[in-house]
Amino acid sequence: MAPSRRPTVAGWPADVAIIARDVGSLLALESALMTVSVLVALVFQEWYVAFAFFTAGGVTAAFGLGARVAFEDAPDPRMKHGMIIAAAGWLMTAVFGSLPFLFTAYFLPPEVAASYVPAGVDYATSSIQYFRNPLHALFESMSGWTGSGLTMAVNEPSLPRAIQWWRSLIQWVGGVGVIVLTVSILARPGSGSYALYRSEAREEKIHPSVVSTVRTVWKIFVGYTLVSVAVLFVAIRLSDYGSSLPLWEAGWQALNHAMTGLSTGGFSVTNNSITTYDSPLIEFVLLPVMGLGAIAFPVHYVVLRDRDFSELLGDLQTQWLLIAFIVGVVVLGIQNVVSIPFTTKAFEGGANWLGIGSLINPVVADAFRDSTFQWISALSCTGFQSAPIGKWSAGGKLILSGAMVIGGAAGSTVGGIKIIRAYTISRGIAWQFRRVFLPANTVVSIQMDGRRLDRTEMEREFSEAAIVSLLWVILLVVSSLLLVNLAGPNFTYADALFEVASAQGNVGLSTGITGPTMNPLAEGMFLLNMWVGRLEIIPILVFARAVLYGLEP
Repeated sequence: MAPSRRPTVAGWPADVAIIARDVGSLLALESALMTVSVLVALVFQEWYVAFAFFTAGGVTAAFGLGARVAFEDAPDPRMKHGMIIAAAGWLMTAVFGSLPFLFTAYFLPPEVAASYVPAGVDYATSSIQYFRNPLHALFESMSGWTGSGLTMAVNEPSLPRAIQWWRSLIQWVGGVGVIVLTVSILARPGSGSYALYRSEAREEKIHPSVVSTVRTVWKIFVGYTLVSVAVLFVAIRLSDYGSSLPLWEAGWQALNHAMTGLSTGGFSVTNNSITTYDSPLIEFVLLPVMGLGAIAFPVHYVVLRDRDFSELLGDLQTQWLLIAFIVGVVVLGIQNVVSIPFTTKAFEGGANWLGIGSLINPVVADAFRDSTFQWISALSCTGFQSAPIGKWSAGGKLILSGAMVIGGAAGSTVGGIKIIRAYTISRGIAWQFRRVFLPANTVVSIQMDGRRLDRTEMEREFSEAAIVSLLWVILLVVSSLLLVNLAGPNFTYADALFEVASAQGNVGLSTGITGPTMNPLAEGMFLLNMWVGRLEIIPILVFARAVLYGLEP
């Protein structure tokens, strides 16, 4: 009997056609975002930058629409396709997303680039120069799309406005998920949409329809963003730093920080992130913004629909997130206070905020203030920085590293292994110990997150959480051991572990290792860490297996 022929689309294997078509759809969407950014460049009269975005959008559209049109008759994706589309889609989105950085760096004449440097600063060149290196441009794009927030832009205010906008936009879109956005626009019904939805490590649906679910997610996200912009604008104007800014500049900073704060991305348009403001009010306003991004979208939907905030405490992940916020602030605060005599300029204590500095030692007050903001920033995987973490003790860095490894709730915008997995592993370990003391014929079940799980179900849940977390931690350890040998003698293993946890947890906090002068091998490794962190490792392994051995079983 003659062997059966594999189905093809336009002369290509059907599996390849499915992947190419859907990755092409992602690139087509990205080209549309680049076109919007052309308008931003024109508003600010950044003609060379507008041409760079126009060129980048044209190149991206050529590849994206070309693949989509060529393979439009390809069948819907199955789960194996969804995993590969997620991995390949995020990778290619980052690759093409680097073109605006790269083209702008080459299109801008030196004298025009120099004009973007603000007056009165202690540097003379624009950070756009660093993106002439394609690796730096790719790093910035991957960091943006994955919501990581680590940056090659040493001085963000010296970047063209359209580039500042592009950095914020890709974090805002990437926070919810570029595939989620594409599904909502394509409105593809049926199992194909669910395969793509789940491929981004999302399980819960707000509505029976995936398309309706992602559209609801975007409505919530846009609404929160508008409120965050308004609140941040007021806070910036009330701060000492912001009171002297033009209204449009205060609005610009509020818009960008609202977008990157709510998406838990952490890119900033000011030097030294939130440290620039040195404002307890702005830090206080950002706490709920970052916290909202770390709560699962289905919980937001239920709270907004029923107008009942008690629903927040009815969700397992939100309960433990709030507990972790409170306990972590206390533990980190104590650690930093204890370390004050052994650290240099880690906590200044210069500002008498809310009069607290007159009641207790100002340095102690500053340590608790920085601990509060940085713990929430780390656990929510936002990455806004208000303190010189590189000067902290090793203990403070390791505590923050633990927060970045765990992350917030599954179904939100955060990275890390997620609270639900940490909870499942802890319950699973306790369950395994309890079984040792029970008779062999005892029927064992466990109540977890409102569900009664029998032995088989619990073993499946525990195994999934343990496997993903173990692979995540193995990559973290291997990467940190490599980084400590590449970072130079000025950095300890605590610094290296912190930096890798920040990259792989898609956070963005830094001890000073990340930057345009870092070792290229370490920079390339971080690309892998950020990519893996966004997709929780399994889709990357499926993608690697498909590249090496194909899609057949």
